[in-house]
Amino acid sequence: PITVSVATAAEQALATPFEAGGVVRAQRVAVIVSRIMADVRAVPVKAGDRVRAGQPLVLLDARELQAHRTRATATQAAVTQSTALADADRQAAEAALTLARLTHQRIADLKAKNSATQGELDEAVANLRAAEARFRVAEARVAEAKASVDSAAAGASVADVAASYATLSAPFDGLVTDKSVDPGNMASPGMPLVTVEDDRAFRLEVRLDESRAAFAHVGDEVTVALDAGAAPLAGRVAEVERMLDPGSHDFLVKIDLPAGTALRSGMYARAVFRGPARTGLAVPDAAVMRQGQLTSVFVVGADNHARLRLVNASEPVAGTVEIRAGLTAGERVVVGPPPSLVDGS
Repeated sequence: PITVSVATAAEQALATPFEAGGVVRAQRVAVIVSRIMADVRAVPVKAGDRVRAGQPLVLLDARELQAHRTRATATQAAVTQSTALADADRQAAEAALTLARLTHQRIADLKAKNSATQGELDEAVANLRAAEARFRVAEARVAEAKASVDSAAAGASVADVAASYATLSAPFDGLVTDKSVDPGNMASPGMPLVTVEDDRAFRLEVRLDESRAAFAHVGDEVTVALDAGAAPLAGRVAEVERMLDPGSHDFLVKIDLPAGTALRSGMYARAVFRGPARTGLAVPDAAVMRQGQLTSVFVVGADNHARLRLVNASEPVAGTVEIRAGLTAGERVVVGPPPSLVDGS
């Protein structure tokens, strides 16, 4: 006798699987475009090159931008000197105001003792008012100079940012998949120059018709089948766009694929979703043996002998296989049959 594990074929609520084909794409794709109009000086990368984040991809003519930055820097220096001059004028006006106040106080004291004339007091009052006015003007000029310094600093910062537009760098580590510009070309704003994709993470994008909208949810696990011969992958639904395409009346579903697999953008793949539930005869997937186009199971009879029987089985879904023909409910099948098990054991 051979010790085996058995399971009973029973009617179960099974999901009807359905397939949807789509294209594999990288999860992160960056199309590098120009923000300025300038001549292309150099393109140090080509399609197929691997790049690092911050690596230069396209170099544009930056002479005009450098001239603007130099002018902004000179303007900032000139405004800084003007601020120093305005501050010196304010200090002089403050000293004159202090002297005018002291003179006014002295003349007022002498007038109270009848030692100064009314005209001398009036002149001291006028000089004090004039000194106060000059001090206010000097303070206003200092404030204006400081505002000019801030404006010049902002202008220099803008010039620095604009100068950085001449060097287009990779936003992340990845692979250059397309280069659509060569040295000597004219780059214009919004013009695609280089495409970089992150080939460490891919996703499958498929479209489902409106009637199957209820069977795709974020977080669902789906089986993804690639080319013939490739092992199926376990994907997970990441996004479900609920806005239907007005022409085809379908919606886009994005499925994250496991990392570390040999995938490339543009590959065709099929995703298997769980469809509507129905009742069917099912056994564990480990009980079904597949040899080419033939599928079979070992059925344990009442005499505890194993009999090899051909069956019509579906593809496994969540570890369960539907038996369309060849078995009846209540029959026992061997789960994970050992190599020593043969017909009649």
